[in-house]
Amino acid sequence: MNLNNITVLGSGIMGHGIAQVSATAGYNVVLRDIEQGFLDKAMEKIRWSLDKLATKGKITQQEADSIYSRITPIVNLADAVKNAQLVIEVVPEIMDLKKKVYAELDSVAGKDVIFASNTSTLPITEIANTTSRPDKFIGIHFFNPPQLMKLVEVIPGEKTSHEIVDLTLEYVKSVKKESVICRRDVPGFIINRLFIPMVHEACYMMDRTGATMTEIDSAVKFKLGFPMGIFELADFTGMDVIHKATTEMYLRDKKVILPHPTIEKMFDAKKLGQKSGEGFYKYSDDKYERVALSEEMAQKCNPIQLVANILNNAAWLVSNKASDIEEIEKAVFLGLGLKKPLFETAKEIGIKNIVNELKQLASKHGKFYEPDPLLISMQ
Repeated sequence: MNLNNITVLGSGIMGHGIAQVSATAGYNVVLRDIEQGFLDKAMEKIRWSLDKLATKGKITQQEADSIYSRITPIVNLADAVKNAQLVIEVVPEIMDLKKKVYAELDSVAGKDVIFASNTSTLPITEIANTTSRPDKFIGIHFFNPPQLMKLVEVIPGEKTSHEIVDLTLEYVKSVKKESVICRRDVPGFIINRLFIPMVHEACYMMDRTGATMTEIDSAVKFKLGFPMGIFELADFTGMDVIHKATTEMYLRDKKVILPHPTIEKMFDAKKLGQKSGEGFYKYSDDKYERVALSEEMAQKCNPIQLVANILNNAAWLVSNKASDIEEIEKAVFLGLGLKKPLFETAKEIGIKNIVNELKQLASKHGKFYEPDPLLISMQ
């Protein structure tokens, strides 16, 4: 199949970003939303983004105009998918809403049209089975913002055909992104299965060790090679996103995450992080400010509990044939910005020490912490 026409459903930050990268790669794109006002705003943002690239000399003004002209905003769903070969759905992460959208989409899209859901945690197989084409349904998880982030997780459902997987990987490559395949449709896929539980674990670590937020963040940044601290990263991501992902993942797999009450409390109090002016830290305005972290503070904190958490989840992905070490390292490098491979850090700390830490945590705090068989075999 020669892919030329793409429809993006949902024109928010992710939707208009995916529309822009697709049009930049030469695809004809229809951007669809339920109100014209949403589409007008999205097209303004795309225009601004392309003009900025032209001003910086990354593309010519002529290229910017040409890319913009390849995106057509349409409100009517049947019209929006009339010529589509691939529909990328980017509606909010609410299962009932997604199912409602797909019921409507399935009835108006041609039988050969491929459906791809840009979900970060919801199960692909469950959504796919609500349509008449589970073999033509796939997960395609872009990271925010799609214009800048290189990583795309590709998640086949149980019935997704090999042809659709290959075509999706080709599409990801054509929009100049790097793909990792999550080979099994597991809660959280790869990145969120590693990142979201770590935020909760950092809260437990603060309770249990008495380390301060900035000490933990400094250790995460300077000892573990993260681009920023874990609390800082949570604020940057948004507590609404983290809370939603937590709820969905925990609902489907109690082994993946041990929810800390702080996250829900912050979500309920609208302390969403940078976007609301306060999360774990306070922010004074819209401008992105970095939290003051230092190597000196990092020395006061041993982050082994956090390493044990992220590594146990990584090992679970390998043991359950959802991924392998190489793909996980590629994912954390591109998706979380890790400057040092995860398993390299683990070897420096000592796999034996990590397994012992997990065993101690399990004896004090329950089965959640039991070490994965892979880690035990790596000692």
